[in-house]
Amino acid sequence: MTGLPPRDETAPILQPLTGHTPNYLPATGKTTTWGRLPCEDDEPALSVEPGTTLVVDTVSHEGILEDQGRDPVSFFGAHGVAAGDVLLDAIAIAADGDHDLTGGPHVVTGPIEVRGARPGDLLAVRVGELAPRVPYGVVSSRHGKGLLPGSFPVAGEITSVFCAVEDLALGVGKARGTLPLNPGDTGRPVRFPIAPFLGVMGVATPAPRRHSTPPGQHGGNVDIRLLGTGATLYLPVQVPGAGFYVGDPHFAQGNGEVALTALEAPLRATLTVDVVPAAEARARFGAVVGPFARTGEFLIPTGLDEDLDVAVEKCGRNAITLLGSVFGMAPELAYAYLSAAADFDISQVVDVVKGTHARIRLADFEEVTR
Repeated sequence: MTGLPPRDETAPILQPLTGHTPNYLPATGKTTTWGRLPCEDDEPALSVEPGTTLVVDTVSHEGILEDQGRDPVSFFGAHGVAAGDVLLDAIAIAADGDHDLTGGPHVVTGPIEVRGARPGDLLAVRVGELAPRVPYGVVSSRHGKGLLPGSFPVAGEITSVFCAVEDLALGVGKARGTLPLNPGDTGRPVRFPIAPFLGVMGVATPAPRRHSTPPGQHGGNVDIRLLGTGATLYLPVQVPGAGFYVGDPHFAQGNGEVALTALEAPLRATLTVDVVPAAEARARFGAVVGPFARTGEFLIPTGLDEDLDVAVEKCGRNAITLLGSVFGMAPELAYAYLSAAADFDISQVVDVVKGTHARIRLADFEEVTR
């Protein structure tokens, strides 16, 4: 389904960096896995000390998948993208990458060894700049999945909606994704803000199993749009060295990700990785189960389960644990506070494992922390 042609000809195309760049991890056939997530047996693509800032290139699966022809030059060319504006690493992975079709669609970059990390520790990942690598992306509905599998796609097994991004050269804050009202319509587009984040961030799991991308205690496809620049994600370390990886880059997503994908598009991510030792993690955060995060505005517990009701319940329990550990709040009062003041959101409903997260405003606890 053709959308609008790219209009922002001044936006840079961030091709892979050349030459030696310290702590830069490109996306290549050797530094990525496609369809499944790294496990303990996978050799590190990069090894760093805690506290290191990394630059990691990610590649979107949209435009390179088998049901799109596995040829991004042709796929994006049909939507008006010049061959030189297609990423070289996407072309290479589409041509030669080993896609495990028993898993998911995502290409993840890693694993990255964080030296000294041990099971029981927390890996703290602070998200820095998330730079769009191209001024376009794709939203796809396929294979009778998503929120309304009986209704979409309307015809066939896949609908891929191309989305151009305007004003990207002016910065992410001013950029807008564009969609037409009808296929082929070039006038009066719908415009919406972009807010980049990485849908997949996680740590390696014990050998020998490579998990598919749905989220779990290891992280994975958590799809929380609040995890943009400035956020810190905490991941329970599963194996020595952590084995950190990222992927599923998004330019924008609504909570729920109802059509199966968000606005999928590649990012260059600046990330700082650190380790919170097990004893310190327990003292600071208590017995929280699974990933959680903090931004400048919110404390963000998560809940993950195949049953959405159970996922919300798990999120609530983690929220009460965090309120008690971080702020010293009694459980019954934390329960009341959550009901009166916190928002529980659906992260995504399109994975086998559903995701929820809560937004606890840090400003509500200013007097406590003071």
